[in-house]
Amino acid sequence: MENLVALEQSAHQHIKIDTQKAQSHAKNLNMIPVVMAELSQIAVQQPIVFAKNSETGEFTLNALLGFEQHENLFYQQSQWQGVYLPLQLQRQPFFVGDTHAQQTQYPVCINLNSPAVVNNRSQSQNNLEPIYTQSAEESSYFKQIKQCLGHLLQGEIDNKKLIDTLLQHDLLQPLSLEVTFQNSQKTKLNGLYTINQERLAQLNSDQITLLHQSALLPAIYTVITSLGQIYPLIERKNAVLNLADD
Repeated sequence: MENLVALEQSAHQHIKIDTQKAQSHAKNLNMIPVVMAELSQIAVQQPIVFAKNSETGEFTLNALLGFEQHENLFYQQSQWQGVYLPLQLQRQPFFVGDTHAQQTQYPVCINLNSPAVVNNRSQSQNNLEPIYTQSAEESSYFKQIKQCLGHLLQGEIDNKKLIDTLLQHDLLQPLSLEVTFQNSQKTKLNGLYTINQERLAQLNSDQITLLHQSALLPAIYTVITSLGQIYPLIERKNAVLNLADD
């Protein structure tokens, strides 16, 4: 169970973060939310897909990490195996407080029950990062975390702009994909969406110009290109199946 509290220097001066264990928040995720600012990094290692939030019905932008529920093919041997660590994992175990309040600065909170949280004054390891320095100032690590949280907050705005525009132009379509692995096991991806390339090609010059002026075209083409990463993802799955058979 999570224990979410607002971060305070006086109460959390001696807490350190095990950055390797922070990655474990992804071990049971077959998709992870991403934002437009990191799409170019995500696209070189994972397919980028859209999915509907089961509670709100709104579309979300995600990196696909596995073919089954709770399957993360990028979290193996107790660590993240990708070249790039998505912002949603970089920020663990921190998060932003109430973003609905009318304020310019939001409180930074922490999940004290995260496996990454180390509350031991004497423990010292290379992968442990302090939140505050001995002089009670914010550490360079924590400053990076706050930048990451800022990118995610802005990313929510950017993502909404992208998704609203795609819906406005009817540019989202269901992604239908059936995969057969080398052991003859089959799986079918359901409930995912991607860019309708045929519809995109039918947009007139004025519509394309508006997409360009809105700085959305690069994101659209990046999402399309990223689908090629489905093949390396299949190879990752095959490798896992091979290990299970040995």
